[in-house]
Amino acid sequence: MNYIILDLEWDSTYFPKQRRFINQILQIGAVKLNESFKVTDCFEVTVKSSISKRVTGRFSQLTGISTDIMMHGTPFEDAVEQYNNWVGEDTVTMTWSNSDLYTILENEDNILHNKHFKIEKYLDLQKFVQGEMRILGYESKNQVSLEAAAEFFEIRTDDIDFHTAKDDSLVSAYLLKKCYNKERFETLIRDTSNPEFFKRLRYKPYTISNLKDSNIDKSKLEFSCEECGKKAERVSAWKYSNRWFWANFQCKCGNKFSGRITFKKTYDDLIVRKKVCEFREKKKTVKTEN
Repeated sequence: MNYIILDLEWDSTYFPKQRRFINQILQIGAVKLNESFKVTDCFEVTVKSSISKRVTGRFSQLTGISTDIMMHGTPFEDAVEQYNNWVGEDTVTMTWSNSDLYTILENEDNILHNKHFKIEKYLDLQKFVQGEMRILGYESKNQVSLEAAAEFFEIRTDDIDFHTAKDDSLVSAYLLKKCYNKERFETLIRDTSNPEFFKRLRYKPYTISNLKDSNIDKSKLEFSCEECGKKAERVSAWKYSNRWFWANFQCKCGNKFSGRITFKKTYDDLIVRKKVCEFREKKKTVKTEN
């Protein structure tokens, strides 16, 4: 078993075919580790854009890749083929957060078409490392950056050039070796041959704006009085504003309040949030249901 830590650098580029901007991959970097997590090989290639003839100033400043360097790079399909040949067999590929996977899918769909990055098994290294950091007392719930994780584990980065694909992969490798736990690590490995893996990745969560949506359990629309605990009666039509449904309620005990509820559909679940607010007087708002 070998482990691949993959890192991509991409630039926001206008894509005329879809009349929108996409994140175009302009550098592929990776390191290969053996079962002892020793770095056995490195890979890095700069990609020549097939869409744009220049890079943005921000991208160039972050990565050191100028327009001239990019224009002398390797065509994207050739770069991916080189990478796939380098990866080899029986590997687990890791990236620092799954955002690289979304960018890979976007580039495969819009630029590569019939070619794909070779990823047999996958692990979100950021998720694993941050989990280990929390065990050691790290409290922030925000996604941790690569630099912050390296600082937390006191990894020297004096000779590291962050925001270059190969160096970011090397720092990720140091972090993996520093905080590896076999049991917790292996539970996060995903088999990409399972069709559900990419279905879940491609699925875009959305906020439900129609109360007639079949995903909504109507019992969730009931509210209890915070004063006496009994079920309150809805006394106004449901209205929708800023991703929230709201309606006025009144309890037999005399308490009046506004009940607010929002529904977010994810691939696996329906996330429901409810809260009670001050009673709202009538005003002109789009009516959604009586």
